[in-house]
Amino acid sequence: MAAIHLTKDNFKQEVLESRTPVLVDFWATWCGPCQMVGPIIEEIAGEVTDAKIGKVDVDSEAELAREYRVMSIPTLMVFKDGQVVKREVGAKVKEEILEMLK
Repeated sequence: MAAIHLTKDNFKQEVLESRTPVLVDFWATWCGPCQMVGPIIEEIAGEVTDAKIGKVDVDSEAELAREYRVMSIPTLMVFKDGQVVKREVGAKVKEEILEMLK
């Protein structure tokens, strides 16, 4: 399954009300490290079955970025039961991202 394109309109339903953990990638098209992480996020989205994977474009969803205090990108967050339980800033390799979901 592909990563879910998250917006302020679907964030509550897809992330905050999710029964499974959700990994959210806060990114932007102009961000070099984000472009490195993007394909990894999509790959993980196609492999994991016990979590959802979503992406927030911080330029088009600045309100969400502000709400979650995203100061640098990429910022990866894992949500469980509507709460942020893990947060990492900067480009990560696949193993590090998968580790966040454990």
